Amino acid sequence: MLAFGKFNTLPIIRIRDQEVFLDGGEQGEIVLLEKQVAELAVGSMLNVFVYIDGKNQLQATLQIPKAQVDEVAWLKVVSLSHAGAFMDWGLPKDLLVPFSEQKSKMVEGRYYLVRLFLDEDNRIAASMLLEDFIQEQAFYFKEGQAVELIIAEETDLGVKAVINHQYWGVLYKNEIFQTLQKGQKLTGYIKKIRPDHKIDLALTQEKYGIKVDTTSEKVLAILAKHGGYIALTDKSPPEMIYDTFAVSKKVFKQAIGGLYKQRKISIEEHGIRLVP
Repeated sequence: MLAFGKFNTLPIIRIRDQEVFLDGGEQGEIVLLEKQVAELAVGSMLNVFVYIDGKNQLQATLQIPKAQVDEVAWLKVVSLSHAGAFMDWGLPKDLLVPFSEQKSKMVEGRYYLVRLFLDEDNRIAASMLLEDFIQEQAFYFKEGQAVELIIAEETDLGVKAVINHQYWGVLYKNEIFQTLQKGQKLTGYIKKIRPDHKIDLALTQEKYGIKVDTTSEKVLAILAKHGGYIALTDKSPPEMIYDTFAVSKKVFKQAIGGLYKQRKISIEEHGIRLVP
């Protein structure tokens, strides 16, 4: 069965003139938008994006959109009309955000975080109303698991992020040591599943044994590179520590504490020094 608004792997059933026809199963033949591509033959399998266009015609393309159905994306409004706002999503026909799916009136030229969905006619549209689609509670993640994050918005606690296009999670402000932008994609980690099944997130994987050992090696390498001294201590601001070592202040303190006990470094008032 075809998955509308997503990639499908379909066989070529015939090639006529410069047109390539794909087997759409119950939907019948689908013409590939691109003209005949070199080295294609009947029986070859193509990974194509399948969608219904504004004329209710089924389309297949080799082009890669910026997002598929059921995904969240940071997209730009390129035009406005009586039907709503249209966004650039990487395909020739722009993506519609109906007025009913807008939190506030969208402005041409601005970027918004939206989620793609299928309307009642299986046409792709987008919505700003992420709360209607993204779930607050999750049951199948494990602490320490790597996940894909899309930064959503700031809150009193920190920053909300969308996890794997499906769930909400929170990055706490006292654990963020880098600049985050709305719509930014990055890898994060499940820090904790709370009793109410809501998710706390982290930007680093705090497996302290491995993380501390790795950071210790990095401290020694940076000290050697900078003449045996750097102006950072366990009292330095977390942001400075993260900019240098990409770890939390807690991991850094454990790393230099271990190096100090091994007499590999000395800790001075304003920095640490490599012991000859």
